[in-house]
Amino acid sequence: MTIRTLALLLTLAPTLAEAQAKPGWGNVGKQQEAAGFSWTQPLFGGFWMAWTPATLAFFAFIFAAIALMGLLEWRNPGGAPRHGILGLDTTRGDRLFLALLGAAYIFLAWLAFFPPPLWIPLAIAIAWTAFVFWKV
Repeated sequence: MTIRTLALLLTLAPTLAEAQAKPGWGNVGKQQEAAGFSWTQPLFGGFWMAWTPATLAFFAFIFAAIALMGLLEWRNPGGAPRHGILGLDTTRGDRLFLALLGAAYIFLAWLAFFPPPLWIPLAIAIAWTAFVFWKV
């Protein structure tokens, strides 16, 4: 065994030991430790839909928006039509639909070009929603 071979083995030995300690194929069947809150961990086991905190928050927002639109329609019937900058007569429901559709496209375009931290497209979507309800 030459000095070069021995030096190579000594430099690789800690790396090999570290690789065995980290999660990998050798640890597939082992239980993972609970690591706190995660937006992607299922809330209910064995359910037909992957109810994660993110999907729950999304559906809660949609139902709350529909309930708010129903309350506003009850207080001021007719949908408060308005002629906006797009040249369309829109009601509150139309503006909500345009805001949600635009937000979906903003998030899809963001994910097409950038990695997943989604705080910036969220701010852009909120600004878009404010613009739609203010000017459209």
